[in-house]
Amino acid sequence: MRHGLSLAPFGELADPRVVADLAADAERAGFDGVFLWDHMYRAEPFRPVADPWIALAAAAAATERIRLGTLVTPVARRRPQKLARETVTLDHLSGGRLVLGVGLGVNTGRELTRFGEEDDDRIRGDRLDEGLELLCRLWSGAEATHHGRHFTADAVRFLPRPLQEPRIPVWVAAPTGRPRPMRRAARYDGICTDATADEAPALLDRIRRERGDLDGFDVIASGRPGTGADGWERAGATWWITALPDPVDPETVAGVIADGPALS
Repeated sequence: MRHGLSLAPFGELADPRVVADLAADAERAGFDGVFLWDHMYRAEPFRPVADPWIALAAAAAATERIRLGTLVTPVARRRPQKLARETVTLDHLSGGRLVLGVGLGVNTGRELTRFGEEDDDRIRGDRLDEGLELLCRLWSGAEATHHGRHFTADAVRFLPRPLQEPRIPVWVAAPTGRPRPMRRAARYDGICTDATADEAPALLDRIRRERGDLDGFDVIASGRPGTGADGWERAGATWWITALPDPVDPETVAGVIADGPALS
């Protein structure tokens, strides 16, 4: 099982140089990945926010081995063509180490509605599904024509392709007990779950029925520092993500990193 860190690039961590330094420290300490929240605004309480893609680019330049990505990007508020350019560029910069975590996003502090974004879960789910379909077609390098309810592409071809084959891995946030996110996760490369280790066998059986098998499929579990990953490796998790609280200061993150992945 691999071990990663999840950080909110807010407050003192809104400085991409701080994120890059922490990512380099995590790599030296034996962690396998560093992942950032993807938000536009934080008002409870109000504080600075960094763009995750710029911060991840800084982390990519400061590291050589660890996986990097977002947990999670709300595709519903993104333009797939812009997201395709950002992700492929970062995949090349990192030498093929990018993971794209996706989900519906949340309206914490009216982060969506302050900018006129959609707040209906079902509609955002439709935009997420359509956006992912178009994103993968743009990643393919083949000509793409798409005229959907939410997004349009007219005879376009994007190059370069990602370094990774067959594509950049897509991990889907899927709350326990909600069938549509479970089906969505099964179509891609991993599931970010809020299930317990005891609930994992039933969850994985559902994924297996949808996919046919679990070959190449990641199961990402998470918890706060010190909670440990007891039971999750036996339950089938491939990643344990230590999710740092928000807000958090760099010194606290550095302490978790210094403890190492075995104690996180």
